[in-house]
Amino acid sequence: MPFTAKRCGVNFSPPSVVVIYEDKDTGRKRKRVIPVRNFSQFSDCSKAAERLKHNARHRDYLESVSLSQLEKLHLLLRDHLRGLTLEQSLAALRDEDPNEEDLNKLSDEDLAQRKAQMDAVFERNRKQKGDPDFVYDVEVEFTEVESQGACSWDNDGSDDGF
Repeated sequence: MPFTAKRCGVNFSPPSVVVIYEDKDTGRKRKRVIPVRNFSQFSDCSKAAERLKHNARHRDYLESVSLSQLEKLHLLLRDHLRGLTLEQSLAALRDEDPNEEDLNKLSDEDLAQRKAQMDAVFERNRKQKGDPDFVYDVEVEFTEVESQGACSWDNDGSDDGF
């Protein structure tokens, strides 16, 4: 990978993704403006981001950019085409907390996409035997946390020893 992306952004007119990258061979920082073609206010941002990431002309420059970041940039472009301000778009992106999302309400395609993202994060954080900071047997002692309040089923009066 001869290029490392340092920053990403969007231009609204004409719609394009801007990547500031470093050329590893020369050490110079450069800017690449990637036009977003065939994109409208009704476009699927995840598919458009995937198409851009795997485009043969831009693949090397976008290799170190995550698919979720490209999807967010496309969401900003789509919101602009829908007439929303940048502040409104950014507020909507901040409100989307993936930990608060109800996965039971997603379609099969969206659920598969979220699972693929979770798998990618898991693989990135997983420690394997060959890693320098790998520890085979990890022992952790947890401090006792105060209960937030008694619950009726906790104190049913019987002490069965379960």
